[in-house]
Amino acid sequence: MRETAAEATATTAETGTTAELAPGVVIPLIGLGTWPMTGEDAASAVDRAIANGYRHIDTAENYGNEEAVGEGIRRSGIDRGDLFLTTKFNRHWHSKAGVREAFGAAARRIGTEYLDLFLIHWPNPAQGRFVEAAEGLTRLAEEGLIRCWGVSNFKPAHLRELQAAGLDVPLNQVQVDPEHQQSDQLAFHAEHGIATAAYSPLGRGGGFLSDPAVMGPAGEYGKTPAQVVLRWQVQSGRVAIPKSADDGRQRENLDVFGFALTTPEMAAIDALNTGAPPRLDSDEFGH
Repeated sequence: MRETAAEATATTAETGTTAELAPGVVIPLIGLGTWPMTGEDAASAVDRAIANGYRHIDTAENYGNEEAVGEGIRRSGIDRGDLFLTTKFNRHWHSKAGVREAFGAAARRIGTEYLDLFLIHWPNPAQGRFVEAAEGLTRLAEEGLIRCWGVSNFKPAHLRELQAAGLDVPLNQVQVDPEHQQSDQLAFHAEHGIATAAYSPLGRGGGFLSDPAVMGPAGEYGKTPAQVVLRWQVQSGRVAIPKSADDGRQRENLDVFGFALTTPEMAAIDALNTGAPPRLDSDEFGH
Protein backbone atom coordinates (compact mmCIF):
# COMPACT_ATOMS: atom_id res chain seq x y z
CA MET A 1 0.00 0.00 0.00
CA ARG A 2 1.48 3.34 -1.07
CA GLU A 3 1.98 6.02 1.55
CA THR A 4 -0.23 9.07 1.34
CA ALA A 5 1.07 12.28 -0.20
CA ALA A 6 1.12 13.83 3.26
CA GLU A 7 3.26 10.98 4.59
CA ALA A 8 5.62 11.21 1.64
CA THR A 9 5.91 14.97 2.08
CA ALA A 10 6.67 14.50 5.76
CA THR A 11 9.42 12.02 4.89
CA THR A 12 10.92 14.51 2.45
CA ALA A 13 10.90 17.23 5.06
CA GLU A 14 12.66 14.95 7.53
CA THR A 15 15.54 14.35 5.12
CA GLY A 16 17.47 17.58 4.83
CA THR A 17 20.39 18.14 2.53
CA THR A 18 22.98 18.17 5.33
CA ALA A 19 23.84 16.42 8.60
CA GLU A 20 25.68 17.63 11.69
CA LEU A 21 28.87 15.69 12.43
CA ALA A 22 29.92 17.71 15.44
CA PRO A 23 28.75 20.98 17.00
CA GLY A 24 28.83 23.54 14.20
CA VAL A 25 30.21 21.06 11.62
CA VAL A 26 27.60 20.44 8.92
CA ILE A 27 28.30 18.03 6.05
CA PRO A 28 26.31 18.03 2.79
CA LEU A 29 24.72 14.61 2.27
CA ILE A 30 25.80 14.43 -1.38
CA GLY A 31 29.47 14.90 -2.15
CA LEU A 32 31.57 14.63 -5.29
CA GLY A 33 33.81 11.58 -5.37
CA THR A 34 37.00 12.24 -7.33
CA TRP A 35 38.70 8.84 -7.67
CA PRO A 36 40.14 7.86 -10.17
CA MET A 37 40.20 11.29 -11.87
CA THR A 38 43.55 13.08 -12.01
CA GLY A 39 45.11 16.15 -13.59
CA GLU A 40 42.97 18.32 -15.82
CA ASP A 41 40.11 15.81 -15.73
CA ALA A 42 39.86 16.19 -11.95
CA ALA A 43 40.33 19.96 -11.94
CA SER A 44 37.66 20.46 -14.58
CA ALA A 45 35.22 18.06 -12.89
CA VAL A 46 35.57 19.85 -9.54
CA ASP A 47 35.21 23.31 -11.10
CA ARG A 48 32.05 22.26 -12.96
CA ALA A 49 30.66 20.37 -9.97
CA ILE A 50 30.86 23.49 -7.83
CA ALA A 51 29.15 25.47 -10.60
CA ASN A 52 26.47 22.75 -10.67
CA GLY A 53 25.82 23.15 -6.96
CA TYR A 54 28.15 20.78 -5.15
CA ARG A 55 29.42 22.02 -1.81
CA HIS A 56 31.15 18.82 -0.67
CA ILE A 57 34.27 17.49 -2.39
CA ASP A 58 36.00 14.22 -1.44
CA THR A 59 39.62 13.40 -2.28
CA ALA A 60 42.58 11.50 -0.79
CA GLU A 61 46.36 11.42 -0.76
CA ASN A 62 46.39 8.10 -2.57
CA TYR A 63 44.07 9.31 -5.32
CA GLY A 64 46.98 11.41 -6.55
CA ASN A 65 44.64 14.30 -7.34
CA GLU A 66 44.70 16.65 -4.35
CA GLU A 67 46.57 19.30 -6.35
CA ALA A 68 44.05 19.03 -9.19
CA VAL A 69 41.13 19.21 -6.76
CA GLY A 70 42.64 22.37 -5.29
CA GLU A 71 43.03 23.83 -8.78
CA GLY A 72 39.37 23.09 -9.52
CA ILE A 73 38.31 24.82 -6.31
CA ARG A 74 40.38 27.90 -7.18
CA ARG A 75 38.96 28.04 -10.70
CA SER A 76 35.44 27.94 -9.34
CA GLY A 77 35.96 31.14 -7.37
CA ILE A 78 33.95 29.74 -4.46
CA ASP A 79 34.55 31.13 -1.00
CA ARG A 80 36.42 28.49 0.99
CA GLY A 81 33.94 28.82 3.84
CA ASP A 82 31.12 27.70 1.53
CA LEU A 83 32.79 24.37 0.70
CA PHE A 84 33.10 21.16 2.73
CA LEU A 85 36.40 19.51 1.86
CA THR A 86 37.37 15.94 2.82
CA THR A 87 40.69 14.20 2.26
CA LYS A 88 42.40 11.09 3.62
CA PHE A 89 45.96 10.10 4.49
CA ASN A 90 47.78 6.79 4.16
CA ARG A 91 49.59 4.47 6.55
CA HIS A 92 52.95 6.21 6.25
CA TRP A 93 51.57 8.87 8.60
CA HIS A 94 50.07 6.61 11.28
CA SER A 95 51.51 8.32 14.35
CA LYS A 96 50.66 11.44 16.32
CA ALA A 97 53.48 13.44 14.72
CA GLY A 98 52.93 11.83 11.34
CA VAL A 99 49.31 12.97 11.18
CA ARG A 100 50.45 16.55 11.64
CA GLU A 101 52.88 16.13 8.74
CA ALA A 102 50.13 14.53 6.66
CA PHE A 103 47.87 17.51 7.32
CA GLY A 104 50.55 20.00 6.31
CA ALA A 105 51.32 18.14 3.11
CA ALA A 106 47.64 17.77 2.16
CA ALA A 107 46.88 21.41 2.92
CA ARG A 108 49.80 22.52 0.72
CA ARG A 109 48.78 20.27 -2.15
CA ILE A 110 45.18 21.43 -2.06
CA GLY A 111 45.99 25.04 -1.24
CA THR A 112 43.89 25.41 1.90
CA GLU A 113 44.58 26.50 5.46
CA TYR A 114 42.22 23.97 7.02
CA LEU A 115 40.28 20.82 6.25
CA ASP A 116 36.65 20.20 7.07
CA LEU A 117 37.14 16.45 7.45
CA PHE A 118 40.40 14.47 7.64
CA LEU A 119 40.19 10.68 7.51
CA ILE A 120 42.46 7.73 8.21
CA HIS A 121 42.07 6.04 4.83
CA TRP A 122 42.61 2.41 5.92
CA PRO A 123 43.19 0.94 9.38
CA ASN A 124 46.19 -1.23 8.40
CA PRO A 125 45.73 -3.29 11.59
CA ALA A 126 48.93 -5.29 11.05
CA GLN A 127 50.84 -2.03 11.41
CA GLY A 128 49.06 -1.46 14.71
CA ARG A 129 49.23 2.34 14.77
CA PHE A 130 45.78 3.61 13.80
CA VAL A 131 44.95 4.51 17.41
CA GLU A 132 47.96 6.82 17.46
CA ALA A 133 46.82 8.33 14.17
CA ALA A 134 43.35 8.99 15.58
CA GLU A 135 44.86 10.61 18.67
CA GLY A 136 46.84 12.87 16.37
CA LEU A 137 43.66 13.79 14.52
CA THR A 138 41.91 14.82 17.74
CA ARG A 139 44.78 17.21 18.47
CA LEU A 140 44.48 18.78 15.02
CA ALA A 141 40.77 19.26 15.66
CA GLU A 142 41.43 20.85 19.05
CA GLU A 143 43.80 23.29 17.35
CA GLY A 144 41.28 24.16 14.63
CA LEU A 145 43.42 22.88 11.76
CA ILE A 146 40.66 20.43 10.92
CA ARG A 147 37.00 20.90 11.75
CA CYS A 148 36.28 17.21 12.20
CA TRP A 149 38.07 13.86 11.89
CA GLY A 150 37.04 10.38 10.98
CA VAL A 151 38.07 7.05 9.51
CA SER A 152 37.47 5.01 6.40
CA ASN A 153 37.12 1.25 5.90
CA PHE A 154 37.20 0.55 9.65
CA LYS A 155 35.41 -2.62 10.77
CA PRO A 156 33.60 -2.74 14.13
CA ALA A 157 36.65 -4.45 15.67
CA HIS A 158 38.85 -1.51 14.63
CA LEU A 159 36.29 0.98 15.89
CA ARG A 160 36.17 -0.80 19.24
CA GLU A 161 39.92 -0.33 19.60
CA LEU A 162 39.45 3.40 19.16
CA GLN A 163 36.61 3.42 21.67
CA ALA A 164 38.77 1.52 24.17
CA ALA A 165 41.29 4.36 23.86
CA GLY A 166 38.54 6.87 24.69
CA LEU A 167 38.06 8.04 21.12
CA ASP A 168 34.53 8.59 19.81
CA VAL A 169 34.58 8.37 16.00
CA PRO A 170 32.38 10.98 14.27
CA LEU A 171 32.26 9.30 10.82
CA ASN A 172 33.32 6.14 8.99
CA GLN A 173 33.45 6.14 5.19
CA VAL A 174 32.74 2.64 3.86
CA GLN A 175 31.48 0.90 0.72
CA VAL A 176 27.67 0.79 0.73
CA ASP A 177 25.32 0.09 -2.17
CA PRO A 178 22.06 -1.89 -2.44
CA GLU A 179 23.93 -5.18 -2.93
CA HIS A 180 26.66 -4.47 -0.35
CA GLN A 181 24.79 -3.03 2.62
CA GLN A 182 27.15 -4.24 5.36
CA SER A 183 24.24 -4.62 7.76
CA ASP A 184 26.33 -5.47 10.84
CA GLN A 185 28.68 -2.59 10.11
CA LEU A 186 25.87 -0.07 9.75
CA ALA A 187 24.11 -1.41 12.85
CA PHE A 188 27.30 -0.80 14.82
CA HIS A 189 27.47 2.75 13.47
CA ALA A 190 23.86 3.39 14.47
CA GLU A 191 24.36 1.95 17.95
CA HIS A 192 27.40 4.13 18.61
CA GLY A 193 26.36 7.36 16.92
CA ILE A 194 28.88 7.08 14.08
CA ALA A 195 27.86 8.80 10.85
CA THR A 196 28.18 6.70 7.69
CA ALA A 197 29.52 8.04 4.41
CA ALA A 198 28.95 5.66 1.49
CA TYR A 199 31.61 5.47 -1.18
CA SER A 200 30.78 3.73 -4.47
CA PRO A 201 27.13 4.42 -3.52
CA LEU A 202 25.93 3.38 -6.99
CA GLY A 203 28.04 0.23 -7.06
CA ARG A 204 30.66 -0.61 -9.63
CA GLY A 205 28.77 -2.90 -11.98
CA GLY A 206 25.45 -1.23 -11.31
CA GLY A 207 23.38 -4.32 -12.16
CA PHE A 208 20.87 -3.48 -9.44
CA LEU A 209 20.04 -0.23 -11.24
CA SER A 210 17.84 -2.25 -13.60
CA ASP A 211 16.07 -4.16 -10.82
CA PRO A 212 12.31 -3.52 -10.51
CA ALA A 213 12.89 -2.31 -6.94
CA VAL A 214 14.80 0.62 -8.45
CA MET A 215 13.16 0.95 -11.86
CA GLY A 216 9.67 1.08 -10.34
CA PRO A 217 10.24 4.21 -8.23
CA ALA A 218 12.27 5.74 -11.08
CA GLY A 219 9.21 5.55 -13.33
CA GLU A 220 6.86 6.62 -10.53
CA TYR A 221 8.78 9.80 -9.71
CA GLY A 222 10.29 10.60 -13.10
CA LYS A 223 13.82 10.04 -11.82
CA THR A 224 16.80 8.02 -13.04
CA PRO A 225 17.65 4.73 -11.33
CA ALA A 226 20.81 6.37 -9.97
CA GLN A 227 18.73 9.14 -8.40
CA VAL A 228 16.50 6.56 -6.73
CA VAL A 229 19.51 4.77 -5.23
CA LEU A 230 21.04 8.02 -4.02
CA ARG A 231 17.69 8.94 -2.50
CA TRP A 232 17.68 5.55 -0.74
CA GLN A 233 21.15 6.35 0.62
CA VAL A 234 20.34 9.77 2.05
CA GLN A 235 16.87 8.75 3.22
CA SER A 236 18.62 5.97 5.15
CA GLY A 237 20.64 8.68 6.90
CA ARG A 238 23.90 8.26 5.01
CA VAL A 239 26.21 10.67 3.24
CA ALA A 240 26.73 9.53 -0.37
CA ILE A 241 29.75 10.32 -2.50
CA PRO A 242 29.09 9.45 -6.16
CA LYS A 243 31.79 10.18 -8.72
CA SER A 244 30.85 11.91 -11.96
CA ALA A 245 32.60 14.19 -14.41
CA ASP A 246 29.48 14.65 -16.56
CA ASP A 247 27.53 17.90 -16.04
CA GLY A 248 24.14 16.28 -16.50
CA ARG A 249 24.84 13.44 -14.09
CA GLN A 250 26.38 15.81 -11.57
CA ARG A 251 23.17 17.84 -11.52
CA GLU A 252 21.04 14.70 -11.37
CA ASN A 253 23.04 13.34 -8.43
CA LEU A 254 22.26 16.49 -6.45
CA ASP A 255 18.58 16.42 -7.38
CA VAL A 256 17.45 13.77 -4.89
CA PHE A 257 15.83 15.89 -2.19
CA GLY A 258 12.54 16.81 -3.89
CA PHE A 259 10.93 13.40 -3.58
CA ALA A 260 10.75 10.60 -1.01
CA LEU A 261 10.61 6.84 -1.29
CA THR A 262 7.78 5.12 0.56
CA THR A 263 8.43 2.62 3.31
CA PRO A 264 7.71 -0.35 0.98
CA GLU A 265 9.99 1.15 -1.70
CA MET A 266 12.80 1.55 0.82
CA ALA A 267 12.26 -2.02 2.00
CA ALA A 268 12.35 -3.35 -1.58
CA ILE A 269 15.76 -1.76 -2.15
CA ASP A 270 16.94 -3.01 1.25
CA ALA A 271 15.96 -6.49 0.07
CA LEU A 272 18.53 -6.29 -2.76
CA ASN A 273 21.27 -6.87 -0.19
CA THR A 274 23.30 -9.97 -1.11
CA GLY A 275 25.24 -10.05 2.15
CA ALA A 276 28.47 -9.86 0.13
CA PRO A 277 31.40 -8.22 1.90
CA PRO A 278 32.99 -5.01 0.59
CA ARG A 279 35.26 -5.33 -2.41
CA LEU A 280 38.40 -5.03 -0.27
CA ASP A 281 39.00 -6.56 3.17
CA SER A 282 40.47 -3.89 5.44
CA ASP A 283 42.15 -6.54 7.62
CA GLU A 284 44.25 -7.47 4.60
CA PHE A 285 44.30 -4.45 2.26
CA GLY A 286 45.49 -0.96 3.04
CA HIS A 287 47.77 1.87 2.01
